[in-house]
Amino acid sequence: MDYILIDLDGTITNPKEGITKSLQYALRAMNVYIDDLDSLTKYIGPPLRNSFMEGFGFSEEDTATVITKYREYFDEKGIHQNELYDGMERLLTRLKQAGKYLIVATSKPEESAIKVLKSFHLDHYFDDICGATFDESRSSKDDVIRYALERNSITNLDRVIMVGDRKYDIIGAKKIGIASIGVLYGFGSEEELREAGADRIATTVEDIYDIIIEF
Repeated sequence: MDYILIDLDGTITNPKEGITKSLQYALRAMNVYIDDLDSLTKYIGPPLRNSFMEGFGFSEEDTATVITKYREYFDEKGIHQNELYDGMERLLTRLKQAGKYLIVATSKPEESAIKVLKSFHLDHYFDDICGATFDESRSSKDDVIRYALERNSITNLDRVIMVGDRKYDIIGAKKIGIASIGVLYGFGSEEELREAGADRIATTVEDIYDIIIEF
């Protein structure tokens, strides 16, 4: 595998505090009050629009309003309430030393993803950072993967693998026709990842390197 696509939230960094507090803040604007932040972790991964419409039954108009409120908190505070997973920088270093082409492929808006990676001084490890658009015209993981492949002129799909912690990463990879690794230290369960069709499962950050090299 020469081209490694890596999810951001729940795979490179742990954004639990920032994202759940942003969700809590946004939902309050719609008179939805949730005190248990852990109950909101299931919304880390999918596009915001899907989370608000499918998870809370908001209309298109209300969804647009609540996304605006979410970004109001996230852009000021939530983006900084984030932690780098232990061993991640070493993994990226080893992959680059092995000659791998690294691309972030995230459903987070691209501009926000770049800010997060720069805040951790990780942006230089990546050959490209590809994300969603703020207007949600590109938000599903398969759309982001397709965009990343096209922007980097990657046509041999047998040499590409997607690494992520949620079923959306795995399903997106399968739709495009590339291999995938599901990681267990993020926000998806082993059952979720296996049911989605992950080709391999990584328990730890360290496992990812060995799986990629042996694939």
